[in-house]
Amino acid sequence: MKTNKITLNIVFSIIIFIIVSILSIYTTKVFLKGSLDNLYLKQLLFYVIGSILTIFITYKGFSLFKTYHYLIYIGINVLLLGLLMFGISVNGSKCWFLVGPISFQPSELMKISLIITLAEVISKYKDKKHLKRMKDEFFLLLKLFIITLIPSILTFLEPDTGVVIIYFLILFVMIFFTGISKKWYLIFSLMVVFIGATLTYLYIFQENFFLSLVGNSIFYRMERIFNWASSNGYQLENSLIAIGASGLTGFGFNQNPVYFPEPQTDFIFTTYTANFGFLGALFLIFVILIFDTSILRLSLKKIKLDDKYIILGIFIMLFYGQLQNISMTIGLLPITGIPLPFISYGGSSLISYMFIIGIILNINRERLKYRN
Repeated sequence: MKTNKITLNIVFSIIIFIIVSILSIYTTKVFLKGSLDNLYLKQLLFYVIGSILTIFITYKGFSLFKTYHYLIYIGINVLLLGLLMFGISVNGSKCWFLVGPISFQPSELMKISLIITLAEVISKYKDKKHLKRMKDEFFLLLKLFIITLIPSILTFLEPDTGVVIIYFLILFVMIFFTGISKKWYLIFSLMVVFIGATLTYLYIFQENFFLSLVGNSIFYRMERIFNWASSNGYQLENSLIAIGASGLTGFGFNQNPVYFPEPQTDFIFTTYTANFGFLGALFLIFVILIFDTSILRLSLKKIKLDDKYIILGIFIMLFYGQLQNISMTIGLLPITGIPLPFISYGGSSLISYMFIIGIILNINRERLKYRN
């Protein structure tokens, strides 16, 4: 049992996430009418499909994904490009393909592909000997930046700024653990200051050119930040009311009297807390911590170098999603539309997260085989 503690903790956490997700989405029926009142059944179906995928990746599929990671990376970029021409528009964003009754979001798969591709590039660099430090580090950073920049531009044009943030967060965390020279951090800081100053100048003195670069949606994104800073906005205000008034045990299952937009996705944590209260929220956060620490512990074990970077990328992606989603529902961070991993409704995101579970379990399984 001790050798499988990481696996047991992760499986236990996923079971809790399934129960929390289905129950929470079920309670949104009162606010979601018509075709949207059966989302909990669709979420259950996504979990079934995701579980089958998890088993496949755990025992067989991950090695195939690593072998053809570049081809998969290119293919998903082609899909992101196709979105701009053929994607369906939802709330002003072209983030989904519609295939019959099923919608598909390529950026969710790109997160996984990006993590694996960056990890493979870094591990190959670390395996090399007789490196010329600054020169080789420059080409490594350039390659990693280009690999990240391509899907970032395509995703930004959808637009989906929240996912772009995740792309670069994955990149920066992986770079941090490569052990590159500290000079690059100074160079990067100067670049950020220069880019920020340039954008500020263009916004003030060349507004038309600035808008041609970033698009008119920049004003909507800035408005969400300002609303957060001043604790204004219909979504945030009602979310705070629902959480604050729920008390220790909540309003009761399926008894939430406070409406807020997107209760099944962006504000699923508010939905859950309104039903189960402060104690329920503490329980969910406790399970999330068990889940996250199990992943982090795996990264500290004796595993292959590329797998170590993959686990680090997965950890930061999940941790950021959890932190951002929960924090934005209580006003600590701006509303960015980042779903709560494993809990929020969504086929593409949930299946991609179950894919990630398969990767984690595969790496742990291979570690245990080697150890035994």
